[in-house]
Amino acid sequence: MSIPSPDADDRLEPPLKGSEAETLVGFLEYQRATLERKCRGLSDEQLRATLPPSTMTLGGLLKHLAYVEDGWCAEVLGGQPMSEPWASVDWEADRDWEWHSAKDDDGASLRALWAERVARSREIIGGLLSRGDGALADVFDDDGRRLVSLRWVLTHLIEEYARHNGHADLIRESIDGATGE
Repeated sequence: MSIPSPDADDRLEPPLKGSEAETLVGFLEYQRATLERKCRGLSDEQLRATLPPSTMTLGGLLKHLAYVEDGWCAEVLGGQPMSEPWASVDWEADRDWEWHSAKDDDGASLRALWAERVARSREIIGGLLSRGDGALADVFDDDGRRLVSLRWVLTHLIEEYARHNGHADLIRESIDGATGE
């Protein structure tokens, strides 16, 4: 199987005439595909490369966004406890553990972790959306307190990916000259 070039734009555009849910999910999927594209075809060492003065890496972005997917989708929307590798981390000792620890992971593991967490998020979001028109409405806790809406989480994930994809653009260009959105 050949790996597509980072220049090959195989991302699906968000729908121009979709429902609110279809539009939000379409933009999130586009942003996810952009991150995958920025990390495509790179070696372990390239995923560890920084663009000084920042210490951010593409591998760190993959791990961070896997954590973001788990936090917002599995934990907040799905009501699931945080799973490994996050559950046993001493977050007080290192608030940016996912960023720092990525340097010890190989690229295949980072890509797999991110892909697994995205797949789980898709299942959770799909399950909520299958409930119908009220799916984007508020999520409440057992005491009836408003926690967050699916609409808010989807919008936040789009914003999180878009911001970090800007970082990924710069890092990737510094590695091998690949450019593009």
